[in-house]
Amino acid sequence: MKKINTRRLYYHIRHKYFTLNNAVIVLAFAIAAGWVWGSLGVLQRNYTLQKQVDDKQQQLLVAQLDTETAQLQQRYYQTPEYQELAARQDFGLANPGESVLILPPNSQAAINADQAATTSESASSVGPPVGNFEQWMNFLFGGNSAGAAANS
Repeated sequence: MKKINTRRLYYHIRHKYFTLNNAVIVLAFAIAAGWVWGSLGVLQRNYTLQKQVDDKQQQLLVAQLDTETAQLQQRYYQTPEYQELAARQDFGLANPGESVLILPPNSQAAINADQAATTSESASSVGPPVGNFEQWMNFLFGGNSAGAAANS
């Protein structure tokens, strides 16, 4: 009995599912899936190549801008204004009627005094953080003016 049921099952499966129409459909699906897979591969490759082209174009643009900048600098270095400034700076030259005053370098005491002055100025100018509303009130009613600072 089991052998008969197995043969029947095999017969039904073979004639119901393994038909020429089903084989053609499976083959068409395999071809379509291969075509889609190939198309996606080509799209990915084109995207990668386009990114490379865009990067190269950007590098070309940067190189062109660098070249133009260098040409402009070269033209500036050839102008009489630059040559005069360079002569004044490098050789200490002056125009007629001008005199050059060469000062000695600052002493350590002068450097320390300058640093202390900038530190005290920055400490006095930095106050507690003020909210946005208070800043607007100070702005509108003159709270930050010199007279208001002297009265406080």
